[in-house]
Amino acid sequence: MSEKDEFMEEDLDDSKTVAYIRNSLPQELKEKYSDDTLYYILDVINDWFATSGVLDQEPDKDGFIDIDNDALVEYIIKEARRDNIGTFPADEIILIVEAEAEYVDSLEEN
Repeated sequence: MSEKDEFMEEDLDDSKTVAYIRNSLPQELKEKYSDDTLYYILDVINDWFATSGVLDQEPDKDGFIDIDNDALVEYIIKEARRDNIGTFPADEIILIVEAEAEYVDSLEEN
């Protein structure tokens, strides 16, 4: 697969993820968070997983790793503020984090 094809595939995956997140949010948050903001949050989530060391953990006997959603939410809030994207409450960001996790889980089930 060429590099261009990989980027196109990643963009398609991201757009499906954002659509899933959007459909999972309560109506008032669907209106508050633009697709661009959701793409940004998705990028920050991916960055956190890549840099936090969480993926270096040994899975438990069932194959799961412990993910600290509170730390992830704090990281998203801090990065969004630093990048002048906005100031978001933790109770809204956790809904986005949980929706993204549900989407990833649904892919693994298929």
